Amino acid sequence: MNLKQVLKVIKSKKLSKIRNLKHGFFNSVGGHSKNIYKSLNCGPGSNDKQSSVKKNLQKVRKKISIKAKSICLVSQFHSNKFVYIDETYKKKKKPKADAIITNQKFLPIAVLTADCAPILIYDDKIKMVAAIHAGWKGAFKGIINKVVNFMIKKGCKTENMTAVIGPSISSKNYEVKEDFKKKFIKKDKKNSLFFRSGKKKLYFDLTKFIHSSLKVINIKHIDNLKIDTFDIKNNFFSARRALKLKHNDYGRNISIIMLN
Repeated sequence: MNLKQVLKVIKSKKLSKIRNLKHGFFNSVGGHSKNIYKSLNCGPGSNDKQSSVKKNLQKVRKKISIKAKSICLVSQFHSNKFVYIDETYKKKKKPKADAIITNQKFLPIAVLTADCAPILIYDDKIKMVAAIHAGWKGAFKGIINKVVNFMIKKGCKTENMTAVIGPSISSKNYEVKEDFKKKFIKKDKKNSLFFRSGKKKLYFDLTKFIHSSLKVINIKHIDNLKIDTFDIKNNFFSARRALKLKHNDYGRNISIIMLN
């Protein structure tokens, strides 16, 4: 077997303990894409060959479960919009949203990232899952609150929820401008906690901001994987690293969760 083709899936210790659940955070290893998309690019929105992306998505689906239906993705646009898929959901064209919630078994829901944070949520009593794409814009606009509040309306309780913050850019590699910080401080002065200065540069801690957003809404079971997508050693696609290398595009990492 060609070892390069072995999929690398990272799992949360907290979610791995749950029997009726499949999940995984995949990096760039083990796919069919070439060149800057090497190799497990799962982003249909990239300029990669669509045939390669489809093969990669199939590979991920089979890795999650041979019983899994087609992976459900949305057209992400850094919003606080989500889609809820239950037994009455009629599949139209891919909805514009940045999160998916479902109570359906064998339906893998997923988000795509390349430095933004993927968040997977599971309610142990109601048996409901969510996948959230949270870059700074989505997190700032309150996508986490919106998803959790909807799940609560459906009978979930925060004490029964486990939330996992997947691989995303670390604060040491997330340089921002002063006006970026001002936007956060204007919203809440306490947001200064998520910024630090060093060598005349300003850095933002996205995962810390997300972790705090989850704690504020009383989610106590939080797993933060603390894996930096910018660090090339971790083999994740990174939009910021691609920009630094002057690439004209980049691949997307997939994070996925499914009830079974």
